[in-house]
Amino acid sequence: MKISHVIYKANDLNKTIELFRGMGYNVEYGSKYNPHNALIYFSEGPYIELLEKSPVSFFQKLFLRLLGKSSIVKRFELWDDVSEGFFEICLETKAAQFKKEETILRKNGKKYWITKSNRLDPYDRLLKWQLLFPYDEQIPFMMTYFSVDPKPTSDTHANGVKKIKSIVYGTQSKYVPILNELCNDDILKLYIGSGIKDVIFLKDS
Repeated sequence: MKISHVIYKANDLNKTIELFRGMGYNVEYGSKYNPHNALIYFSEGPYIELLEKSPVSFFQKLFLRLLGKSSIVKRFELWDDVSEGFFEICLETKAAQFKKEETILRKNGKKYWITKSNRLDPYDRLLKWQLLFPYDEQIPFMMTYFSVDPKPTSDTHANGVKKIKSIVYGTQSKYVPILNELCNDDILKLYIGSGIKDVIFLKDS
């Protein structure tokens, strides 16, 4: 798997969008109607998601708890309560299903939940994908690639940033072998700790 994207918690989505636009990034809302997030795409590699709140309502969380998936709800609550800044990564597969990833998780005794999602973006593209959420929030969640590719074909950011060069991501030592088996992306730099220490960008020389 490769890194799909890195999530930046926004206390106020509109203000955070203006902040990143002021830094020279092109930012678009995630959905055409009632967006809860925004995206900063690069023609190559992972993108940035600006997220104000988890895309799960109170009643959806209640339903998940009734289904015995309180661990999944805990992840979404962490998304809601985390401090502003980069805090989470998502892994991505080009495959239509998570067969390889499921095998790795089961081998390591890790439970998970698979669901589907979609959104109509501001350009009227209907994007569809699947998601895999490990019960253990120390393991990043995963997605299949979008049914329609939303990334630009050329670099368009006014600040000259071409792509994300590396993401320094902290985890406990017992999770390192699992993450290394799940993800073969050189962009991911693991350290023993917690949270995202740094996101490093590659700019035009």
